[in-house]
Amino acid sequence: MIPLEIKNSLHLLLSRLSKSSLSELRFSPLSGGSINETFKVESDDYIWFVKFNNAESFPGMFEKEASGLNLLQKAGEINVPDVLHAGVTDHYAFLLLSWIAHGPEKKDFWEDFGMKLAALHSHKAEKFGLDHDNYIGSLHQYNQFHDNWTTFFIEERLERQVRLARESGKIGQKEIRAFERLYRRLDEIFPPVRPSLLHGDLWSGNFMVNRFGEACLIDPAVYYGHPEIDIAMTTLFGGFSSRFYEAYCAFNKLEKNWQQRLNYYNLYPLMVHVNLFGGGYLGSVYRILEKFD
Repeated sequence: MIPLEIKNSLHLLLSRLSKSSLSELRFSPLSGGSINETFKVESDDYIWFVKFNNAESFPGMFEKEASGLNLLQKAGEINVPDVLHAGVTDHYAFLLLSWIAHGPEKKDFWEDFGMKLAALHSHKAEKFGLDHDNYIGSLHQYNQFHDNWTTFFIEERLERQVRLARESGKIGQKEIRAFERLYRRLDEIFPPVRPSLLHGDLWSGNFMVNRFGEACLIDPAVYYGHPEIDIAMTTLFGGFSSRFYEAYCAFNKLEKNWQQRLNYYNLYPLMVHVNLFGGGYLGSVYRILEKFD
């Protein structure tokens, strides 16, 4: 059930945005979110999407998500929902987005998706990181700038998660030593590249098919990083069609043996899952690390 204070805030906000007096709003709960409550909001003439959580639980989460969506939208390469408002009531934070109507995949859906992600990755920066931190899932994502991808990946991605897992007792000395051995090899594993604009959490649950049959990205964890890490995340939890990867590589050719590097990038989202959901994911982490044991 949506709290009354959010209903009241949305009524005032949406009346202003729609430039009309809305007599009634209808709220329908949606499934799929594990962190936030999500709802479809309808008037007689409009439909919106809203999600909310306790304002004290994840400070700034929705403002940072809004910033990421706006950055992706400004790039102009791939669909994202429009950000209408990120706000805070007395007890709740909420994010209001345009409604994405679902449709069937168009015939060349995967080719179009791969090409558009490659175009997004053509947007470059001078340093790896972002000018602010944000979230991946419900965890803080650190984006301090670095000149070198390997340094950024170790210090702002892997080591942050390793430290968190060590402090909570989710990881032991065997895994910590294996990570340390991996760190010494990463410079020879990762090819040099200029920082690309990334979605940052690109698995199959973080895109939708809109009414035009095209991919629409949601729930980003945006920063500038190595484009292969976005590709790597697409292979987790089911993966994308082979047509997606063929189209991507046709527009943004990846360095030789890119498939063999994907597991190393995926240590980051896997360690996020270790910290969020427990040690069940630790086996997957160690199977990647064991060659360095």
